[in-house]
Amino acid sequence: MRLAFAALLTLSLTACGGGGDAPAPAPTPTPTPTPTPTPTRAPARGQVIGGGAAVMPVSANGANVTTLEPAVFSKLLDSLASGTTALTGDLKCAVTTYKVRYNTVGGSSEATDASTAIMVPSGTDPACSGERPVLLYAHGTTADRNYDMSTLSGTESRLIAAMFAARGYIVVAPNYAGYDSSTLAYHPYLDAAQQSNDMIDGLRAARSVFGAIKTGDSGKLFVTGYSQGGYVAVATQRAMQNLAGEFKVTAVAGMSGPYALSQFGDEMFAGKPGKGATAFLPALINAGQRANAGVYGAASDLYEAPFAAAVDQFASGAITVEALLKTPGWPDNALFAKDSLPQADGYADAFGAGNLFKTSYRNAYLADLKANPCNVTAGAPLACAPGHPLRKLFVKNDLRTFAPAAPLLLCGGHEDRTVAYLNTRAAVDYFRAGSGAALVTEVDVDDTPGSSDPYRSVKIGFATAKLAVKLDAIKDGKSGERAVADAYHAGLVAPFCLSAARAFFNAALAP
Repeated sequence: MRLAFAALLTLSLTACGGGGDAPAPAPTPTPTPTPTPTPTRAPARGQVIGGGAAVMPVSANGANVTTLEPAVFSKLLDSLASGTTALTGDLKCAVTTYKVRYNTVGGSSEATDASTAIMVPSGTDPACSGERPVLLYAHGTTADRNYDMSTLSGTESRLIAAMFAARGYIVVAPNYAGYDSSTLAYHPYLDAAQQSNDMIDGLRAARSVFGAIKTGDSGKLFVTGYSQGGYVAVATQRAMQNLAGEFKVTAVAGMSGPYALSQFGDEMFAGKPGKGATAFLPALINAGQRANAGVYGAASDLYEAPFAAAVDQFASGAITVEALLKTPGWPDNALFAKDSLPQADGYADAFGAGNLFKTSYRNAYLADLKANPCNVTAGAPLACAPGHPLRKLFVKNDLRTFAPAAPLLLCGGHEDRTVAYLNTRAAVDYFRAGSGAALVTEVDVDDTPGSSDPYRSVKIGFATAKLAVKLDAIKDGKSGERAVADAYHAGLVAPFCLSAARAFFNAALAP
């Protein structure tokens, strides 16, 4: 535009010059064009940040080691919980853990970063060397902002290392955006698109350093995770099916995940809130707000007055979810008011004084549920058009939208009060109604096994562990039923579903 204006000005001066004896006008200098700025490119997703993979020392039996030898690892496991190696089986391989940082995206597709653990097997056993299968693992819900699978400091990371890396799998376990060293100020909790992108980017980053850390990928890819991670694993399977040229998934195992998020949410607001809902629903809603879902206009629309200000701080990134849950008076279970209706039998602890959500917000949700029901049929559960913004968010992130193209195991326990088994049942019903029916296997670890049940030993082991928890509580003068309920989701079901997942994956590796 500046060049065109300069040319027009020169023509005007020439036209007004007068007769032939008039001096010629001084030439107008041609302006130097201003260079067009080069657009800033977003970092390539999955690209490693920094100097590549770093070896992560592990604290084992009073010493820091860079490689956990099988005997040392076995001793470490059993010192934490007696009999753990009886469940994991013999640890055949030594395990070395690395960490890499990588570029990924947040809930509104903003550029950010995250980190992933890479657990590498080694040793003389044939299962421990050469090209190995890769296990992409999605971890469960945690309020710990510094959570890091690569340090093997927690029960989950150690169990994954023992169950898979020490048995010959290369484990890639992303920490997720918003955790560990990630600069993202929030975690996109149960955001199916973001979380699957994050997992895929973590795997891309890990693959790019396999050569440098002297490990080889056999081409066999397995995806699994527990609780939140079970959901993320199935979301990742769905996403990878749209990237078939880059990823060939061998098999997937979702464990105790909220796959049927629309039905799960509707059941909670209808009177059956999951244990821990006062923690995970605010995290989910915040992720939705960050992804522009507009779940509420102001925190006070949804949250009772004592908590709305803390939620505003959480939403702005000023405090972590861990700090949010330490807000004075924050309820452990009372999601709704004591007089809020309806209330299902057995869920009295979800209703009480000091409740988190306003009754007016719940009533609006229930009115929309009545006017615009979802989950009417197993084969088309999302053939609905909810008007309530939270119901819209649940539908958007419900995973009953595809047909699995690789074998899929869905495992859980039917007495789970944290992530209701209806999620597993509804997802199985949906997948079996579609073209992927033959690829879906369901395992209820709390089921009585038949003599020919391929998961008979898993179910018997679960029943034994469940009885032990009950008897230990009774011996201490406590309620056995309460002890089982408290330990059920994370303490009881998790290791046995992991055992079922490993058996499922091993069968897929068999010649």
